[in-house]
Amino acid sequence: MTIPPIDAPHGAYRERPIELAKTALLSVDMQNAEFNHDMLLRSRVAGSDLAHKNDFFERMAAVVIPNQVRLQRAARTAGIEVVFTVIESRTQDGRDRSLDHKISGIHVPKGSGDAQVIDAVKPEGDEIIIPKTSSSVFNSTNIEYVFRNLGVEYLIVYGVITDQCVESAVRDAADKGFLVTQIEDCCAADTSLNHVRSIESMRGHYCRTRTTDQMIAEIDQLAKRGLDPRKISR
Repeated sequence: MTIPPIDAPHGAYRERPIELAKTALLSVDMQNAEFNHDMLLRSRVAGSDLAHKNDFFERMAAVVIPNQVRLQRAARTAGIEVVFTVIESRTQDGRDRSLDHKISGIHVPKGSGDAQVIDAVKPEGDEIIIPKTSSSVFNSTNIEYVFRNLGVEYLIVYGVITDQCVESAVRDAADKGFLVTQIEDCCAADTSLNHVRSIESMRGHYCRTRTTDQMIAEIDQLAKRGLDPRKISR
């Protein structure tokens, strides 16, 4: 395909395919503090402390985690870097947290089990994990510096919570000059309505929006066609 000029109408430039050697996956807050099997079971009990988030936990178990497993497998096979961010304080008492996290009562102690990436979608080998203490990973870490050192220009973003940390990462990545793709069915919010509203507010403005199947197909096509994005038919 012919790559459109940057000022092409309707965000056409944003819709260009990725380049494998310049792309990274960014997994946002897929950690034990957000989801585990015990939380899922508790959410299924009427009147429990997590019953109001049952939709979230069911979506995580049935949709989000299985799709992330497939996406990460495809990315690794194609040589795409997979980078993780988790909410984790640099101290045990959380004194280094952002003011917003202190007000909101968000604190995951340094080195705690809650800071660990969920086993099913955890890093492999020496893949990078970057702890953060803000909604957007770009505000409290050196992740932009890391991506520039890796030669990354395209980001594939997914994780939780869709309308909070994921949306913040998508917006900031776009503002910092990355071409972003958000994987809709690899994200989840506290409610399905919040998820849909966030996805639609991002679509075509700050990122491309793709499903897991669509993204894997694009990665596979690129890998088979010699990494040349211009050879992809749309």
